[in-house]
Amino acid sequence: MAPEHRGSTRMLLSLTAAVTLALTGSTAVSSAQSKAAGLREVMFVGNNWDGTADVIKSTGDLSRIGRINVIPDKDQRLTEIYLNPIKLAFFLGIRLGPGEGHDQFVDDMYSTPDGSAIVVSRPSFADVVSIDVATGKIKWRFPVSGFRADHMAVSLDGERVAVSASTSNTVHVLDIETGKQLGSFSAGDKPHENVFTDGGKYLWNMSIGEVNTDLDDPSMDWTKGDRHITVVDANTYRQIKVIDMRERLDAFGRKDLSDAVRPVAFTPDESKLYFQVSFFNGFLEYDVAKDKITRAKTLPKNPATSEDRTTWVNDSRHHGLSMSPDGKKLCVAGTMDDYATVVDRESLQEGPLVPTSKPYWATVSGDGTSCIVSESGADRVTAIDFTTGEKTASVSVGDHPQRVRIGHVAAGWTGPSAS
Repeated sequence: MAPEHRGSTRMLLSLTAAVTLALTGSTAVSSAQSKAAGLREVMFVGNNWDGTADVIKSTGDLSRIGRINVIPDKDQRLTEIYLNPIKLAFFLGIRLGPGEGHDQFVDDMYSTPDGSAIVVSRPSFADVVSIDVATGKIKWRFPVSGFRADHMAVSLDGERVAVSASTSNTVHVLDIETGKQLGSFSAGDKPHENVFTDGGKYLWNMSIGEVNTDLDDPSMDWTKGDRHITVVDANTYRQIKVIDMRERLDAFGRKDLSDAVRPVAFTPDESKLYFQVSFFNGFLEYDVAKDKITRAKTLPKNPATSEDRTTWVNDSRHHGLSMSPDGKKLCVAGTMDDYATVVDRESLQEGPLVPTSKPYWATVSGDGTSCIVSESGADRVTAIDFTTGEKTASVSVGDHPQRVRIGHVAAGWTGPSAS
């Protein structure tokens, strides 16, 4: 496609997305984008220990469409690492720490607006790469500062991607088409989740601090580092606000809870933020305008789950949170308790506890009717109906699925031709 045609298509996608979002919400944006450019809406599933991304249907039975190797340059990267003692030390540290004895090859991923590429953060390789979904070849590579890449977020127009560089306490913002850095900003210790808000005006980053030590007793919480939410202007990357949840938790009467903010979910109007914290089987509600925590929900414990906090993966107890498009239901991944459940947002009453094996992430199906969780302990992705709270579909994927993201590929795509 000629450059001028690519530009026109990209402009059409952005305009269509913005108008549709204003009228009907984010779920419809995906459908509008697909129709505008002849794309197919899909879900990308990052198989962290495999180094692959499965592409599955975004609704219905979630059946697999194709698979992408996201580490085609593995030999080259490993050679670089093994020739550099410092890089090797961090590489092995990731394997023995957050990787649970495995290398971490894919943390997060998003497709480009035209569906031609998938952009992937690769923790063990400390980089972000763009991979052509037609050929399976790398289009660009951006080494992050420090030694590990983590969660990402894509802007509303799909043109920018933010990535947390967890060992340098930095968030990089890149042009999704070229990989060129557009800006960066400093965050708290171990920046983690990123979210664009206010139509793309602001970018929120949540830092989780040190999660790989065994100093997990509440009395040793001070050793986990400086954990806070950093809010920046998404165009200038200038810091707008810092939210220290330690102060808010103490004021709410929950000095017992960690202030390491994990996965989050905003209400559709962004007036409320729901968030999980380290070690807690539940979540909290934060009123953005009032700048205070207003409610907490404690969810059931699995009697079979050890109470030894050092056995919980990366200080998680529950890790994964999403919200139905109408804002009425929350979906929670009870990671160490081996279940997922849908919670009514008004009453905070949970529904059935759906057995799942180490669920690691929660998102929303393309049609908005279901919560989608990754079962990292069973190498599956499972759908749970927001209305009934019951499991409706499940599909096998690769080794240790974590992040699941809605994206797009060409309508007839079934996998890279070179794979």
